[in-house]
Amino acid sequence: MLAFINAEIWTAAHGKLKNAKILLQDGKISAIGQDIVIPAAATVIDAEGKIITPGLIDTHSHVGVMEESIGWAGDDVNECSDPNTAQVRALDGINPYDQGFTDCLAGGVTTVQVGPGSGNVIGGEMVVLKTAGSVVDQMVIKQLSGMKAALGENPKNVYGGQKKMPSTRMGSAAVLRTALLEARNYLLKKETGKEQAFDMRKENLSKVLTREIPLRIHAHRADDIMTALRIGEEFQIEISLEHCTEGDKVAELIAARGIYAAVGPTMSAKSKVELKNMGYHTPVALAKAGVAFSIISDHPIIPEKYLHISAGLAVREGLDEEIAFQAITEIPAKMLGLSDRIGSLEVGKDADLVVWSEDPFELMAQVCYTVINGTIVWQGGE
Repeated sequence: MLAFINAEIWTAAHGKLKNAKILLQDGKISAIGQDIVIPAAATVIDAEGKIITPGLIDTHSHVGVMEESIGWAGDDVNECSDPNTAQVRALDGINPYDQGFTDCLAGGVTTVQVGPGSGNVIGGEMVVLKTAGSVVDQMVIKQLSGMKAALGENPKNVYGGQKKMPSTRMGSAAVLRTALLEARNYLLKKETGKEQAFDMRKENLSKVLTREIPLRIHAHRADDIMTALRIGEEFQIEISLEHCTEGDKVAELIAARGIYAAVGPTMSAKSKVELKNMGYHTPVALAKAGVAFSIISDHPIIPEKYLHISAGLAVREGLDEEIAFQAITEIPAKMLGLSDRIGSLEVGKDADLVVWSEDPFELMAQVCYTVINGTIVWQGGE
């Protein structure tokens, strides 16, 4: 048993508790409040003057598949041998010894969704992990959380250079639409018992068509966002918008469809044309329109340890602080279908939390403790 006492606790689900305690037992939160009794057998840490939040969640990361300080040898994020690689899984490329996982713990990020990159129109399957561990299979909390897809500059840049389709935005949309049509025909044959050869790409895309998993579509520019919405409606599938850089231009249309957006990485350079309008005005506009969104790092574009700083900058630029807090805790948990386990501090949920030296949106805030499944996995600032 582990207990923190005398802290200000930001629960995410039920507001902020002053001078409160939280008790962790068997990997879960067993009690939280101002008047709870701490058993004598518990290890007690006095967190007076500190702030405790849920462990942060990043819904769009490449930690482990795009390793830090390694270069080519540790870059397994894009299988750029075909624009449709629905058969690959990010899980098979993750190195749990990547420095990026240490960055996660140092920044209070306890859960990440890791996916393939955006070099292909269809990149492969995504996975959700806790960020502490040495064997990736033991870190997984959701083995299949989405299918990565991409529109815009990246896939046309990769394949246009090879004189292959897609070399235009039209081509990327056509590749995606064709793959979904072929998977739909495959699924229909399978459902009617007609004999056909097993096809792993179509098999995996069938999970999108049956809404078992969402299609998570990389789209920066407003016209790419609209293409994503169009294709989602054509096939009646669940989608999320990844990056959503110009989402401010079509915020009302996104809100009308009730689609989640994963916004960012905004604390980075405008390294390509489709990022020229990037800024924190986008999450402000999405919030105003009523779009539910997460704030992401796209690690290693922004190192995981700065996820809270990125959210803090959004607050500085006008985003409501409570919405910014929700965008790195409770909303990501809902986006990943894991809100029964993570994203808020409530009895029965996973014992994932962060002890901060001060308001986590302040630049000088340090992570004093990161706790995953009730175990201290990082100890840092005072």
